[in-house]
Amino acid sequence: MKNAENVVGFIDIGTNAIRLLVARINPNFSYTTLSREKEVVRLGEGEFRDQTLKPEAMERAIFVCEKFADLARTYGAVEIISVGTSALREATNQAEFLKNLKSKTGLSVRVISGEEEARLIWLGVSSGIDMGVKKSLFIDLGGGSTEIAIGNQHECFYISSLRLGAIRLTAQFIGEGWEGSIDSALYKQIRHDACNKINLITPQVLEYGVRIAWGSSGTIINLAEIANKLFKKADNNDGILVLTRKNLKKLAMVLCWLPLKERKRLPAINPERADIIIAGAAIVEGIMEKFGLEEINISPRELRDGLLVEYLSTFAGFRALQKEPVRNQSVLYLGRSCNFDEKHAETVAGLALELFDSAKKIELHNLGMNARDLLRHASALHDVGDFLSFNDHHLHSHYIISNAGLPGFDKTEIQLMANIARFHRKKYPTKKILKTISGLDEKSKEAIMVLSTFLRFAEKLDRSHRGLVKKAEFVKESKDHVVLRFYSDSDCSLEEWSVSQNQIAFYCAFEKHLSTQCIVTPNA
Repeated sequence: MKNAENVVGFIDIGTNAIRLLVARINPNFSYTTLSREKEVVRLGEGEFRDQTLKPEAMERAIFVCEKFADLARTYGAVEIISVGTSALREATNQAEFLKNLKSKTGLSVRVISGEEEARLIWLGVSSGIDMGVKKSLFIDLGGGSTEIAIGNQHECFYISSLRLGAIRLTAQFIGEGWEGSIDSALYKQIRHDACNKINLITPQVLEYGVRIAWGSSGTIINLAEIANKLFKKADNNDGILVLTRKNLKKLAMVLCWLPLKERKRLPAINPERADIIIAGAAIVEGIMEKFGLEEINISPRELRDGLLVEYLSTFAGFRALQKEPVRNQSVLYLGRSCNFDEKHAETVAGLALELFDSAKKIELHNLGMNARDLLRHASALHDVGDFLSFNDHHLHSHYIISNAGLPGFDKTEIQLMANIARFHRKKYPTKKILKTISGLDEKSKEAIMVLSTFLRFAEKLDRSHRGLVKKAEFVKESKDHVVLRFYSDSDCSLEEWSVSQNQIAFYCAFEKHLSTQCIVTPNA
């Protein structure tokens, strides 16, 4: 039986690159990423002419796999799960390669079908998006194939794999090693060939009426990065990198016009992809045209993330977590990875929401439900900084939340939560201090002041971590005076004292005086 507390490595042997993910699986079914590595090896180089892996390419791949396996074992990996995709699926000398790989690295590789690859990509990408029951289209462009999936948070409705890849079409139409520019007529020919293959699945995809698309893989990501740098389309409203159809068309013209040497110097381009990126652009443009997409959201998650989620899904505890919305999962994973006091976190979050709701009722603020949701999550994570040190743990919490890459939250939301946690103790967020926070508008800074005040008082109301305060609310006493009333079934003098020490923070946030009233009722 698998042990939930161990280190596991995941290796994706692709046509263009080999990728490694090493993760520590924690006893509470959260996980900690220890390493993410990628090396371009071009295993599929020269393969698509005769479906045979070339000796030099196999040698490169085995060398990198050996290094990745050694790295995973250095981290303490007790198991390394390896899969092979398009290049291995089609190679007539697949068995020879796998035998040599096993002999030199000890790795047993499972060669997966295109459909299984598409499913795992959906699993990996969707696990990082808060999408609920809303359907999305998932596109992964590899060196030898393109995987298409349609699904929501918990269910995959459609999967398909097309023999369309950046290396495959480069070899077919441009020629490997070509260093010149590309004629526009040739680019149209590549795009036309891609469209013909995409036509095979277009009716099925259009049946779902999906308008939201997510793209993964190095080629799509790099196209979006270059377009962003050249044409200034940074992201969507959630701070996510986006590739628009309009910008892709303009970018394709630039890429074709430049010879390889100049193409490698483009801002944001990955030089290792410069020779295959034109074919990649033609495929993506064909997909957008046929599926009626005006933009593709970019996700950094991919197949190896799907392998991790698949592995975790073998544990009942993780499956229970998976039923939670992605935001809840993200917060629980991070909190548990930092060994937070889960009961205290739940208590503080509950009290913070009671303060938020009662304050809104007496018109102390007019923030909406998203702000309330962010307060709940920031409250749950306010003490994760204890993982590093109790001293100044609010600053450590700010750092951890800012840099944890919480799936389901955009950049602005993460910054808001980090700052709400930052100001739950010691210095309160004066207007002067808030001016030093970059990247947030005035409305967001005002929200930090209000929400961090609720968290500050909620935390003080559970100062002893014993859950003594059962309920808390703000009550309007007069135009300039508010009472913080809280209820307990036992003495909570420490909490009462802690609250009284923070009246200035309340005045700073709301410009009203605060007094406290503790109501002790047996069995409250």
